[in-house]
Amino acid sequence: MLMPAPDPKILEQREALIADLRRIVPGEGVIVDERSLRAYECDGLTAYRQLPLVAVLPSTIEQVSAVLKLCYERGVNVVPRGAGTSLSGGALPLADGVLLGMGKFNKVLEVDWDNRCAVVQPGVTNLGITRAVEHRGFYYAPDPSSQIACTIGGNVAENSGGVHSLKYGLTTNNILGVQMVLITGEVIRLGGKHLEAEGYDLLGVVCGSEGLLGVVTEVTVRILPKPTTQRAVLAGFATSEAAGDCVAKVIAAGIIPGGMEMMDRPAIHAAEDFVHAGYPRDVEALLIIELDGPPAEVDDLLSRVDLIARGCGAVSLRVSESEEERLRFWAGRKAAFPAVGRISPDYLCMDGTIPRKKLPEVLTRMAQLSERHGLRVANVFHAGDGNLHPLILYDANNPGELEKAEEFGADILRLCVEVGGVLTGEHGVGVEKRDLMPAMFNEADLAQQERVKCAFDPDHRLNPGKVFPTLHRCADMGAMHVSRGKLAFPDIPRF
Repeated sequence: MLMPAPDPKILEQREALIADLRRIVPGEGVIVDERSLRAYECDGLTAYRQLPLVAVLPSTIEQVSAVLKLCYERGVNVVPRGAGTSLSGGALPLADGVLLGMGKFNKVLEVDWDNRCAVVQPGVTNLGITRAVEHRGFYYAPDPSSQIACTIGGNVAENSGGVHSLKYGLTTNNILGVQMVLITGEVIRLGGKHLEAEGYDLLGVVCGSEGLLGVVTEVTVRILPKPTTQRAVLAGFATSEAAGDCVAKVIAAGIIPGGMEMMDRPAIHAAEDFVHAGYPRDVEALLIIELDGPPAEVDDLLSRVDLIARGCGAVSLRVSESEEERLRFWAGRKAAFPAVGRISPDYLCMDGTIPRKKLPEVLTRMAQLSERHGLRVANVFHAGDGNLHPLILYDANNPGELEKAEEFGADILRLCVEVGGVLTGEHGVGVEKRDLMPAMFNEADLAQQERVKCAFDPDHRLNPGKVFPTLHRCADMGAMHVSRGKLAFPDIPRF
């Protein structure tokens, strides 16, 4: 894995930069000592670590603007960071870069019940939005498994999803507007409380831009009334292929569950040992299918799903009989990642998306890849929308195992593209998938995406080294035939 080479001039100017930053963000808002900087050396992709040049924790929009303007004028790189739960290395620091932590922007600024939206700062946790509105029967729909910790600013950066994204959409489908600071220090607004905005859909460009275009300082999100009835079905299958077939047939029948998740045997056992959710242990694959809406509709859908599951060979079926039981079913799924951490010293959490009908084929071929690479894999899927999260188990203490895990993961992502899918569903590209981008995009595709980056950040100061496998001077992006300069990408220190 490679990142831009540190600029020795910036390293030499560190003390002067720190002094200027402390004038902008006084008190404890500038972190410089090595021990304290260790807290920021990686994100959720812990295999790669790098201390930042300095960390800055602003608390006002004016401070964010001033910090970015200073870095722009000094030619200093900036890496925005939320809660650090990114699983693709999106918040990995740079040795010559300022890490801009947005954790102090943690307030719900307004709840507009009439327009069914809330205005929040980017450091508010995903679950915190729901907690702020649930007393009136509302909630925020996207619910990543890390929702207790991940922040809405990071959700916007990665276009995060969750177990209920099948019916209610990803982050991009649930935000109405953002306030954002550009690298020059300028503050802009995109969208608002209205449903549609005039002009180019720049809000759509920003959502999922992984911190490469600007720093989000405010987000307006949709809030939804909680469904009157929610019930979840646990359906166990003798093979993962049978469970995958059930997923395709439920959707083909015109049923759109609130959520439809899949776990294989290793993930089932790990989650059950950790949470005691009531999962069957004698199955190879488990589907969690949630149906919501008016009671009569839910009852009808439950009977239809029961018939489909039995027709696909389900060997066990269980329907939640209370809200506590439904939440317990989901607690096991949402705790799957930490649960797997109890059965393996390390794991890589992959994130690719495939057409639903290809799920049985991909599961079979993934098992073959597991044998070829000699590493175990536990599978947890957003099965309804084809978003796969294979967890590749390895031990970093064994020489060469991390490299084997990386190659296994790369093969899985290449497989996703081969069958008509994409490299990422919600975790983003970051550094993890950056060098695989040519497997999906040709040179013209990548150049056009990079031109968007250049329009916002002409000097490549925001989060450089992420997403694009090669960086080009923006002045050279006007013509495809121009010879482009390439930045040196030395090795990232591994843990």
